[in-house]
Amino acid sequence: MTTVAGGPPPQNTPSKLALALVTGGVIGASLTGFVSGCVLGRASLIVLSLALPAAYGLVAFLVSLPRRGRGAAAVPERALALIEEREAVGGETSDVPVRFDLSVVPDGAPAFRVEIRQEINLVELPDYRPRGIVVVEYPPDRPWKARIVKRPTPEWERRVAGARLDSVPGPAMREESGPGCAGCLLTVLGLLLGVGAVLLPFHTELFAVVEDGTGTARPAVTSSSSSESSSATITVTSATGTVALGPGQSMLDQGELRKAVESLTPGGEPRQALAVVVQDRQLTVVFAPGVAQATGFDPRSLPYDRIPGLVEEARNTLGVTAPKRWQLTADGITGALTLRIVVTGESGSATLEADGRGQVLRRSGG
Repeated sequence: MTTVAGGPPPQNTPSKLALALVTGGVIGASLTGFVSGCVLGRASLIVLSLALPAAYGLVAFLVSLPRRGRGAAAVPERALALIEEREAVGGETSDVPVRFDLSVVPDGAPAFRVEIRQEINLVELPDYRPRGIVVVEYPPDRPWKARIVKRPTPEWERRVAGARLDSVPGPAMREESGPGCAGCLLTVLGLLLGVGAVLLPFHTELFAVVEDGTGTARPAVTSSSSSESSSATITVTSATGTVALGPGQSMLDQGELRKAVESLTPGGEPRQALAVVVQDRQLTVVFAPGVAQATGFDPRSLPYDRIPGLVEEARNTLGVTAPKRWQLTADGITGALTLRIVVTGESGSATLEADGRGQVLRRSGG
């Protein structure tokens, strides 16, 4: 018998490639979401990042149930097989993994060659010599899942004793392997997409937290101004500008935010910004680099008169109990200027979004 039954299992089917892409996306999104949630102090983001892989695992399990059911219902095939090669591939215990190259000869079906790995006890290893005959068992639709039956029934033992088998030529089928090169590339792509999907909505807040935590790298101008009624510390670098108000002051005071923004552009020199982050006593402007001026916006164009009212609305109407902290982030990454106000309190956080004119677009959380 020299006919090879079927061929090696396909390595890169569309379903496997799609699974590799989705798996990478879930890993990237969950890990990035967890880290971002810890940095920003957002419990909802942490919970979501933990729930995502759990939900993905549940969906994958439910999708695989029909295949598992068919596999459990299928009656395994048994056949005689000739051991072509045998090689122990490692192990430090009494049971060692052994690679077998087998020529399998089923009854009434084409013979085929298969390569398997199976743990064999060291004491029993001499019973599996090359050119020896054994009994194997395998699923009808997946012959590369063959396994040697270590203790066959008396009937099969008699068949082994009287059998004479020839080698089956051709390449040996192997157990299903990983997704291969294409699958690995798609997993990496999915990982990057998952990371980007989480970082894009929160990049300005994360950048502001990093700036606040690490300080500025290359200070160009650092100055302090004070009077009987007000004081502020101004720090300007090539990448950012920061204004920190003194005790008893707030960026929501009449004209304070406009004055703080203008203090970062001395002489009225226009500088485009990628983002503006405002807290009660601190302003941070992330300036656009020279090559990215077209993607920025003029921070002096913010709707200053509307911002105090928007913050007050976010604090009082979004259902946050005892609001303790607020933060406004303005960016124009999507093209149009967007204001995002996040309020945090005892019951969690909530968000209010408005356009560049201060008109409310949506509310969430609370």
